[in-house]
Amino acid sequence: MQKEECFYLGKIVGKFSFKGEVVIKLDTDYPEMYQEMESVFADFDGNLVPFFIENIRSYKGSGLRVKFEDVDTEADADDLVKAQLYLPLDLLPELDDGQFYYHDVAGFEVIDHLKGNIGILREVREGVQDLFVIDFKGQEILIPVNDEFIGEIDYDNKKFNVSAPEGLIDLYL
Repeated sequence: MQKEECFYLGKIVGKFSFKGEVVIKLDTDYPEMYQEMESVFADFDGNLVPFFIENIRSYKGSGLRVKFEDVDTEADADDLVKAQLYLPLDLLPELDDGQFYYHDVAGFEVIDHLKGNIGILREVREGVQDLFVIDFKGQEILIPVNDEFIGEIDYDNKKFNVSAPEGLIDLYL
């Protein structure tokens, strides 16, 4: 399995017990959707390694408490802490109309309702406030990910329409 064929699920943030259990912080709004997983892929130096799940429970909101097969000691769990976890793209849940996955719109041409074409959407930078990172002739434009700013998405023509707050784009150009 290649990383390009997968989506980022979350990260192992710590160990839970001396029996090899770990805590996973999921990168999702719907952690309950992942409580029936049978396996995940962990990234070790760019290689995805499968780990099969023996037991899984919800943990503090968007977390999971997981016991992997053959991870039976605290030392085994230590080796997994900070590993990023992935699942195959075909396991992504279907979205409602108007919703999108960040990886789906990377590379799209971004059209602002006032400024017109403002460049190519390179990535969505995730943080306290997720940001669209747009490349306009080598200049980086950042627009907050906010439902009020997102317009129509044309998947066939790879165009992403936005309504940036007045004056925001001018700060970058």
